[in-house]
Amino acid sequence: MERIFDLYCAFLKAVIALCLAVMVVLVFGNVVLRYGFNSGITISEELSRWLLVWLTFLGAVVAVREHTHLGVDTLVRMLPAGGKRICFIINYGLMLWADWLLLTGSWRQTLINIDDRAPATGLSLGIFYFAGVVFGVSAGILLLYDLFRVVSGQASEADMVAVRESEEHG
Repeated sequence: MERIFDLYCAFLKAVIALCLAVMVVLVFGNVVLRYGFNSGITISEELSRWLLVWLTFLGAVVAVREHTHLGVDTLVRMLPAGGKRICFIINYGLMLWADWLLLTGSWRQTLINIDDRAPATGLSLGIFYFAGVVFGVSAGILLLYDLFRVVSGQASEADMVAVRESEEHG
């Protein structure tokens, strides 16, 4: 399972890099065309904004996998293993609840906006909101997996501290 998640995150990182590269080309190309040739790429701003949203949500999935979201673990690190386990379960329960809210809200927005078209690209606005659905499903699976490992006793005491220092993540 770990290998599947690692491959999935490697794929997401490649997609994120592609989104960033396309954004750079679109924005830089648009600037050059506007100032140098008094024209521009009509879809540049809209598509760049959409790509930014997608790369943010995909990056958040990778951060969930790598435990690199911002967090405070001062108290948790001082607790014994049982206390860490209880805090981890409460923490992940709350994150799963927030993830569920984001997932259901994004799904509803996707359905509501599926037939609406973006002004510049003409693409379905459902694509824009579907980024939250992809995040919600992906993060939910990752969170449930980590929670299962802790509840089943497969996780080490260090795994129950859900925050990683940047030096630890290497």
